Amino acid sequence: MNRLAIHALYFAIIIAGTLSLVSCATSHIPPRQFSGVTPLEWSRRLADSEIARRGDSPAWKPDGKARWDYTAGLFTLSLLKLQEATHDTHYQSFCEQAMGSFIKADGSIQTYNREEYQLDALNPGKTVLALWQITGEDRYRQAALMLRQQLTTQPRTPGGGFWHKQRYTNQMWLDGIYMASPFYAEYGKLFAEPVDFDDVVQQIRLIDAHTYDAASGLNYHGWDAAKVQPWANPVTGCSSNFWGRAEGWYAMALVDILDYLPANHPARNDLIATLQKTARGVVRWQDERTGLWWQVMDQGNRPGNYLEATASTMFVYALAKGIHQGYLSRDYLPAVEKGYAGILQNLVKPDGGKRWSLIQCCSVAGLGGSPSNGKMRDGSFDYYVGEPVGTNDLKGVGPFILAGVELQALTRTNIQ
Repeated sequence: MNRLAIHALYFAIIIAGTLSLVSCATSHIPPRQFSGVTPLEWSRRLADSEIARRGDSPAWKPDGKARWDYTAGLFTLSLLKLQEATHDTHYQSFCEQAMGSFIKADGSIQTYNREEYQLDALNPGKTVLALWQITGEDRYRQAALMLRQQLTTQPRTPGGGFWHKQRYTNQMWLDGIYMASPFYAEYGKLFAEPVDFDDVVQQIRLIDAHTYDAASGLNYHGWDAAKVQPWANPVTGCSSNFWGRAEGWYAMALVDILDYLPANHPARNDLIATLQKTARGVVRWQDERTGLWWQVMDQGNRPGNYLEATASTMFVYALAKGIHQGYLSRDYLPAVEKGYAGILQNLVKPDGGKRWSLIQCCSVAGLGGSPSNGKMRDGSFDYYVGEPVGTNDLKGVGPFILAGVELQALTRTNIQ
């Protein structure tokens, strides 16, 4: 070997060793703490608090009050993701008790009514698929198949978009994209049904084409393809405001669908571009002082508006996961960290007995249908800010847990 080759080999060894040391050091960077605690530990705190509060109440019992519910589906899915990060199996035990109690040996589901054609009813299917993969119990596979079959006959708009519910004729809502599409995509991946991916993409393209507002960078809550609903703009068919949680459902849907959409799918880059466009709009309307997001996103300090927990936790989760997976630039990290810190400083409170609570959660909001509190669900500013506000709503607790898991993962550190 000549002198030049020896020098080249020497420098190659030095560089390789240096890179190895840098990689090793990077992999052991401690996760950033927020209010003195890591994000994963905050997820544990709220998860354990909520499990203690709820006990066995989410489980099905004869003559009990528990129903097959999208919020329980979200919460239990977040617990299984937390289990993956912590290896603490008591989260799985709770999920099996809660969601597993609804599923009979033949896969039929207590209190589920397919004829209602509610996309909401599909959201627990994500937990069902996870439990099937963990336990191997065939009843979970059968239950997932039953939920998937709903989509085969789900009513659709003329363009092929799923109605949000049977009784919401020709209506697509941002909420419904989260309820159905990630489950649909995961089912397609697990059971080798590639045509499902094209249908999932079609749902995104339709909702984006009809609800996205370029001026604000946000999406309207709902769209009526027939343009006849009292809440719908007679020209566009859209509702009239940008509701925080609706945008949060949509952002979470986009980042979760990408877990299952094949790397070589022709629409994958388009879906990533839609996520990036959504992220730009979300960060644009982040409250500068607190890092949180408003109930009506673009109305800021308008009297009656408030900084809302479920939307804020959803946005932090979606943005953190987008960065972690490489869909979004790390330029978004300051917004994520500011949002997470804002949640802890303003919305997470000690609840006594080493428990913690999440406050300022919008309890419910929708479009049309029967008014829940005497106010018509007309999509107006006054409607959204007038709906009840509660504490420890699972629509906020679940995304908070997920946000902590994803934010900690950004450090590439494995915490046992």
